[in-house]
Amino acid sequence: MNHTPAGWQIIYQQAHALLAAQLLHQWPALLPPDYWVGLLAAAAQHDDEQADWTGHYGLTPAGAPANFTMKEFSLEQATRLMRAARFQGRWRSLLTSMHLSTLYESLRGQKPETDAFLDEQRAKQKTWRRELKLTKSAADQAYTLLHWCDRLSLILCRQELPEMGRALEIYHGPDGRRYEVLCSAEGGPVHVRPWPFREARFKVSVEASVLRQLQFATDAELAEALREAPIETQQWELAKE
Repeated sequence: MNHTPAGWQIIYQQAHALLAAQLLHQWPALLPPDYWVGLLAAAAQHDDEQADWTGHYGLTPAGAPANFTMKEFSLEQATRLMRAARFQGRWRSLLTSMHLSTLYESLRGQKPETDAFLDEQRAKQKTWRRELKLTKSAADQAYTLLHWCDRLSLILCRQELPEMGRALEIYHGPDGRRYEVLCSAEGGPVHVRPWPFREARFKVSVEASVLRQLQFATDAELAEALREAPIETQQWELAKE
């Protein structure tokens, strides 16, 4: 969600995940084809099963649309996500489970049911690695790439590119190196250092809903506005320096 002079630009979590998959698709394939496609699927679907998008969107106390980062951990949504992942196999399940562990391990010790869920993920990850004959380091390397693409997607969606050509750290890559993103001129191409992608120049995009009011009295009013909102395509060109 981004503030605009006339209201809000809303990018759904699932759309941000699809952008992460677009970025991942531009990396050289680091895995065998079946595992590479599974990694792409995990990137594209890692924020699925959001029950809130079926009717409850959420408002801040001031009546503005709530950013997804403001929402508390939903054990129900995480459980649904893991159930959906299992239909695509153990590899997708392993990657999705690792993502949930990364996001929510910091909540350990707050609620018994959350601790039980986190313990279950650790145990299942160990089982899936053994069954798939994967070392922990190999699984960690693959997940790191997913997390890297997720992070860069969030930077783009949240309009966090720094001004005046300054660089922002993305995350360490699967090769252990530190990666940065920057934009040398307003409206110009986005650069990544070091350049990890196959092509020297490419475009990625995401769809966003445009709301032309700042505040909403009820959740239903926001839901109706989102259903009627015009859609715009946000696009970025990434280019090697």
